[in-house]
Amino acid sequence: MVEIIITAIITLLFGVGITWFIFSNMANVRSKKIIEDAKKEAESIKKDKLLEVKEKFISMKADLEKQISSRSSKVQSQEAKLKQREMMMMQKQEEVQKKNSELEIARDNLATQLEVIEKKKQELDKIHKLEIERLEALSGLSAEEAKERLAQSLKDEAQTAASAYINEIMEEAKMTANKEAKKIVVQSIQRVATETAIENTVTVFHIDSDEIKGRIIGREGRNIRALEAATGIEIIVDDTPEAIILSGFDPVRREIARLALHQLVQDGRIHPARIEEIVNRVRKQVEEEIVETGKRTAIDLGIHGLHPELIRMIGRMKYRSSYGQNLLQHSRETANLCAIMASELGLNPKKAKRAGLLHDIGKVPDDEPELPHAILGMKLAEKYKEKADIVNAIGAHHDEVEMTSLLAPIVQVCDAISGARPGARREIVEAYIKRLNDLEQLALSYPGVLKTYAIQAGRELRVIVGADKITDVETESLSGEIAKKIQDEMTYPGQVKITVIRETRAISFAK
Repeated sequence: MVEIIITAIITLLFGVGITWFIFSNMANVRSKKIIEDAKKEAESIKKDKLLEVKEKFISMKADLEKQISSRSSKVQSQEAKLKQREMMMMQKQEEVQKKNSELEIARDNLATQLEVIEKKKQELDKIHKLEIERLEALSGLSAEEAKERLAQSLKDEAQTAASAYINEIMEEAKMTANKEAKKIVVQSIQRVATETAIENTVTVFHIDSDEIKGRIIGREGRNIRALEAATGIEIIVDDTPEAIILSGFDPVRREIARLALHQLVQDGRIHPARIEEIVNRVRKQVEEEIVETGKRTAIDLGIHGLHPELIRMIGRMKYRSSYGQNLLQHSRETANLCAIMASELGLNPKKAKRAGLLHDIGKVPDDEPELPHAILGMKLAEKYKEKADIVNAIGAHHDEVEMTSLLAPIVQVCDAISGARPGARREIVEAYIKRLNDLEQLALSYPGVLKTYAIQAGRELRVIVGADKITDVETESLSGEIAKKIQDEMTYPGQVKITVIRETRAISFAK
């Protein structure tokens, strides 16, 4: 049994060895084949690379040959250009040499001509001397004496002509001076060209209905008394329909009262505490608006460096009028006129504009001293460090002080121009009221006339007659008679319409 097992093992080992031998032989054969194949492939790759290297070498050689040929062609072209330049330089040198030779010839010719001219000049000098000697012998005067006599005679003749010319210019200037002055004034007015509408401080407060009057008066008049005490303005509530009159000498107070009434009526709450609150608020607003108006006016006119108090006074001018003409508008207009006229006369327009704006500041001081407004304005300007010529122009524009600068007559003239132009100022209030009163009294002088009313600023006269004293036919003749008498005896602008009213009333009472 053991022998069988050993025999089997030996047989198995022998078979494994034979198998290993066979496999090892096969592996050797395969490896040799792989090595041979690799060698063949390497040879083919080597051949390919050699071919690529040869091709690259050939192409690089061709490129180098092209570059060399292009460089050689460039070198040849540059050599050709250099040769051409050398040829041109040689030609230019030949031309320069030719011109130099021509210049030498011309210089020699000029020298010859100069010698000839010098000889001729010497001959002319000799001839001139001979002629002068001959003339001196004939006239008995030397050359210097003859020159002096000729110069003196020319001088006398020139002086005579100049004197005549100066006299002629003086006469012409005298004749045209008035015309030129008028031309300057007219041009100044035309260039300012302000509108002729007049701004007035509003003193009548309009309301929507008469019921508001009772609310403004208040219980036992407490509201109106509080309003008068707060504003310092007298408030007149009468039978005038839908209007309340504000009466007071200070235009700023009147404006505060008007604005306060406007806010109270819009708000609807009218009682003493509310009135004081609104008036204080409006007073602050008006003061701020005054300062803002002064600043804006100075900026608009290009005036700088004004004292803050002067700016505030300029703002107060907005609420002041003179004969119906708004004072701020008048001062702005005067300033522009002064600047234009100063420019026309060759003076400083900025100073003139400054003096024109400030010329009426004496009309709006905080207090009311017993001084003419020109003197007061001069003192205020001097107080707030304005220059001497501007101070003098303010004080002299109504001839209260003597004029010491050229600005003063300009301000005076422009002030008159602004106040006297058409539509600038209304007639004086006293004259206006007197004319209306005379109109009414003239109609009242006729028999049968009961009442007369001048309305529409005196442009219409309403005449009420008694129905028991004048008939309808007599009414027509009365209208014509009054119109003829007004036309003959009174002076008035435009026309006056006369309306005669005859009314019959029948009144009875039911008890």
